[in-house]
Amino acid sequence: MGDKPTIAISHLGCEKNRIDTEHMLGLLVEAGYGVDSNEELADYVIVNTCSFIQAAREESVRTLVELAEANKKIVITGCMAQHFQSQLLDEIPEAVAVVGTGDYQKIVEVIERTSSGERVIEVSPEPTYIADETTPRYRTTTEGVAYIRVAEGCDYRCAFCIIPHLRGNQRSRTIESIVAEAKILASQGVKEIILISQITTNYGLDIYGKPKLAELLRALGEVDVPWIRIHYAYPTGLTKEVIGAINETPNVLPYLDLPLQHSHPEVLRAMNRPWQGRVNDEIIERIKTEIPAAVLRTTFIVGFPGETDAHFQHLLEFVERHEFDHVGVFTFSPEEETPAYSLPNQIEASVMESRRDALMALQQPISLRKNQQEVGRVVDVLIEQENPTTGELIGRSGRFAPEVDGLVYVKGSARLGNIVPVRIESADVYDLYGQVAVN
Repeated sequence: MGDKPTIAISHLGCEKNRIDTEHMLGLLVEAGYGVDSNEELADYVIVNTCSFIQAAREESVRTLVELAEANKKIVITGCMAQHFQSQLLDEIPEAVAVVGTGDYQKIVEVIERTSSGERVIEVSPEPTYIADETTPRYRTTTEGVAYIRVAEGCDYRCAFCIIPHLRGNQRSRTIESIVAEAKILASQGVKEIILISQITTNYGLDIYGKPKLAELLRALGEVDVPWIRIHYAYPTGLTKEVIGAINETPNVLPYLDLPLQHSHPEVLRAMNRPWQGRVNDEIIERIKTEIPAAVLRTTFIVGFPGETDAHFQHLLEFVERHEFDHVGVFTFSPEEETPAYSLPNQIEASVMESRRDALMALQQPISLRKNQQEVGRVVDVLIEQENPTTGELIGRSGRFAPEVDGLVYVKGSARLGNIVPVRIESADVYDLYGQVAVN
C-alpha cells in the first residue's frame, strides 16, 4: 500500500454546507486518507464553496485563487461547483475536480480518479442525494454542539433565491433515521442538536405526504440530549400540532428562527411569497401567546426591487411593534438565475445601506432590553470556549444560536461542552455577562 495523499478542507458557507464538509472528512478518514487542518501541509485542498450571493462567491473565488497560487491540487465542491461546473476547471487550472452538492458522497472515488491525472467533473444536474446516519461523519463544531440535517433542498421559488437551483427540490430523511443519528450524537456527549434544512416546518412533506415536524420533535423528546433547536421555521408551518410539540417536549428549545424577509404584502408578493403577506401580524402574536417563553429571531431583506419609502416604513413599524429578540438585516443581492435579477426599479446600494442601518438602529435598543431582562436570572449556559490567558469561559444560553446570535461571558470554572447554571450580572446589545452559580 502506497502512502495516501493528505487532504485539508477549506470550508465556506452555511451550516448545511458544513454537514457536507463533515461527511467528506468522515469518508476520507474511513478510506485511510490523512486529513490535515493545515492547508499548507496538505497535498490536496477541498474547497467547499458557497454561491448564495455575490459576496459569498467572491470569498470562494479569493480562497481558490490563494490556494492556486500556493500550487495546491484543488477539489472544488459545494454550491459554486454546482453553479458553474466545468467553467471552474477552465478558469482555475490547478483545480483537479469539481463535485456538485448532490455528489459529495463520491469524494473518495473522485480523489482516486484524480490521482491518475484525470480532471473529474462529478455534478448531478438535479441533486437528489441526502446523507443519513450511516454516512461517516467527522464533526467540526465545538464538542457540545452538532447539526442534524432533516431535509435537503427546497420546493419554494422565492424570487430572490438561487438555492433550489443549487440544491434541488426538498427531500426529507425518515423520523427513524434522524432519531438514530440524534442518539449517536447524544452518546458522544453532544448537548445541543440543531435541526436544519431549508424550511424545517415543511419537513417530511415529500415522503409522508404532509409535514411531520411535530411528530419528529416528539420522537426526539425521547433522546437523552438537553437542547434541541429548530432552524428556519416558516410562520405558516407553525401549526397547532407543532406549537404543541414545542411546548410539551422538554428538550425542544422555544427558539424560532422565522425567515420573514419583509412585512409589506406588496413586497412579499414581488418576492413570490404571497402566502406570507396575510399572516405576519396575527401569526407572530399567536406564537407569542401560545409559546410564552418564545425567543424569536428573524431576517429581513431591504432594497428588494420596487421597495418604496412607504414599504420600508411599514417594515420599521412592524419591527418596532413585534420586538423580536434577534434581527438580521441583509441588503438585496441581485442573482442572475433568479427572477428578481431582471425586475424593474432596482434600488441603489447607498439607499439599501441606509435602510439597513436604520432598521438595525431601531432594533438595537429592543435587543438590549431583551438582554437586560436576563440580568439577575440564573440561566443554563453551554460552555464552548475558554480563554487560556484569562480563564474566562464563553458559551451560549438557549436564547442564542451559534454564529448568528450573542454569547455569554462567564466567570468561574466549568468543563467545556457542559451546560452549567450561570447567574447573569450584566448585558449589552448583543451579549450577556455572568458568574457560574454555585448552590
